[in-house]
Amino acid sequence: MRDSMRMKAAVLLVGGAVAILTACGSAKTDDKTVQNGQENSQEQGGAAGQTEAGAGDLSGAAVGENGTTLVYGSGDYTRINPAMDEHGEINILIFNGLTAHDGDNQVVPALAKDWTFDEDTCTYTFHLQEGVKWHDGEEFTADDVKFTIEAIMDPANGSENAPNYEDVENITVEDPYTISFQLDAPNVAFLDYMTMAVLPKHLLEGEDMQESDFFRHPVGTGPYMLADWEEGQAITLVKNEDYFQGAPNIDNIIFKIVPDDNAKAVQMQTGELDLALLTPKDAKTFADKEGFTCYDMKTSDYRGILFNFQNDYWKRNKDLIPAICYGIDRQAIIDAVILGQGMPAYGPLQRNVYNNENVEHYDYDPAKAKELLEATGCVMGKDGFYERNGEEIGFVISVGAGDQVRLDMAQAAAQQLREIGINVTVDIPVKVDWTGQQAYLIGWGSPFDADDHTYKVFGTDKGANYSGYSDPLVDEYLTAARQSDDPDVRRENYNKFQEALAEDPAYAFICYVDANYVAKSSIHGISKDTVMGHHGVGIFWNVKDWTME
Repeated sequence: MRDSMRMKAAVLLVGGAVAILTACGSAKTDDKTVQNGQENSQEQGGAAGQTEAGAGDLSGAAVGENGTTLVYGSGDYTRINPAMDEHGEINILIFNGLTAHDGDNQVVPALAKDWTFDEDTCTYTFHLQEGVKWHDGEEFTADDVKFTIEAIMDPANGSENAPNYEDVENITVEDPYTISFQLDAPNVAFLDYMTMAVLPKHLLEGEDMQESDFFRHPVGTGPYMLADWEEGQAITLVKNEDYFQGAPNIDNIIFKIVPDDNAKAVQMQTGELDLALLTPKDAKTFADKEGFTCYDMKTSDYRGILFNFQNDYWKRNKDLIPAICYGIDRQAIIDAVILGQGMPAYGPLQRNVYNNENVEHYDYDPAKAKELLEATGCVMGKDGFYERNGEEIGFVISVGAGDQVRLDMAQAAAQQLREIGINVTVDIPVKVDWTGQQAYLIGWGSPFDADDHTYKVFGTDKGANYSGYSDPLVDEYLTAARQSDDPDVRRENYNKFQEALAEDPAYAFICYVDANYVAKSSIHGISKDTVMGHHGVGIFWNVKDWTME
């Protein structure tokens, strides 16, 4: 069992980095938390002490006085639960999947050294690395893999990742180092989904997969292991000397909790941070500063206005959404808010090989927006806003706290829509009400297979469909695309999916945003050409090989 007092004392040796932290709150919501800028569902906090669920001998996980330490400006975490939650920058440091993604976002071996696919039975068989140890010293086996995927698939656990494994019919442990997955149809995205972090069965069996205190004291197989977690302050990781792919070069990584974008820039200036994802405006101030390197990285990460179809307003006014889409000047928002570092968005697959450029883009056309409003029976009221059936046309866009870029985008879009006669305002709720709010400035996007961030985001009742959106054609085409391994069949269905989504918009897409990382020039090894994922996630994919002077 870990001696938590010794661990805390050890952390204080890291050059005072943790001692100077300032407390910042997390943006908690009714049924999910925006952590590190990400939409993650049902995040639960936990006590600071070690529990049986996270028990294990981690006596070697103390932070040394003389080791190299990288301090990263992170959003807050209430738990580290990759099985239940869609994203978390820290996950890849602590855990491994059977597969991983390389710098070109291609699938490569990880905990699985190789695999085969039997077309006749639609079965993937993975042969696992032998001798891999969990951070507590226990051996990793195929039983851990089966436990993890079955926990995600169990509806009682409420994982937003569950749709990724809907086509899994049987999971068979052939021996401790061989596991097979029989699918009900081919799904080439399956190898992407096996990048899912594997969790230790011996620590989580019988635990609540949403509320277990393990997720405040995670034990993985990854290149780094948890040393200390000061709530609202910092999460300290130390390198795993026994990592099966070789020990990392950097000894310690501290995820310093800095939820506010502006504060991250200030702390980069003062030297409190070594690496941070900044707003374009803040990143620009470091472009010519000695000792800093700017990484302006492309992403698959888009922003848009999510319409909450669970709200009565959209049950009455869904037909107004095309007019709203025409009323947004996307390029003006890109130029003003992210300084041109992005591109206008018209759909969720613009950085994917299956993108359909020939769908309706909803290019800015305020005259057409007004024409559509009036065609639905809207008339201009005395206050300069349209009305219909005695009700003023307008709604509120909610924005998560601490994300200045999203706030600026929402305010710019609201102003543009007010100018065409739709009374749109912006609020930053203490708790985001996902069933009651009218709209939200959402972010999604994946650099991997086209199934990722489409099927579970736009499919009816899927795990990441927070808008309550439902369209039978969208469901039909997404299902057909994921169940074929023929690229031509997939292209045809993704083309039809994007056409159906444009015809019946779930969001008013705004733009794709670049990821503006700033690092001290003493850090080497960051892969500047890798396309990042949602919220710029992915920079740590090769962290094991980074060095610091």
